[in-house]
Amino acid sequence: MEKITVSVDLPVKREVVFHAWLDSAEHTAFTGSEAVIDPSVGGSFTAWEGYISGKTLDLDAPNRIVQAWRTTEFSDADADSTLEILLETISSGTRVTLIHTNIPDGQGDMYREGWEEYYFRPMLEYFS
Repeated sequence: MEKITVSVDLPVKREVVFHAWLDSAEHTAFTGSEAVIDPSVGGSFTAWEGYISGKTLDLDAPNRIVQAWRTTEFSDADADSTLEILLETISSGTRVTLIHTNIPDGQGDMYREGWEEYYFRPMLEYFS
């Protein structure tokens, strides 16, 4: 299993990012692809038209979101990975750090690139 850590600085308050991550309409808007999210602990979500799915395991508003996370690239035998989203106030807004663990072997680099291309770049544009 692999672990990756990626981060981006966004020019908005962490409360804004926290809400947007867990809101179907906002998540859809900042990624440009459909997301359906139940924003409660134990609530399920899908993003990127079902490519990503999982459930929210823990919430500490507006600091931290923990989710069980998988994509259609995972085999049926693969356990869910864990995605921890940390939101830290910085002078220019919010530093978003994703700690993504329990990724199936050989897929870490693909997800690192995916977070950058399909989340961080669109989020920078959306929140600027």
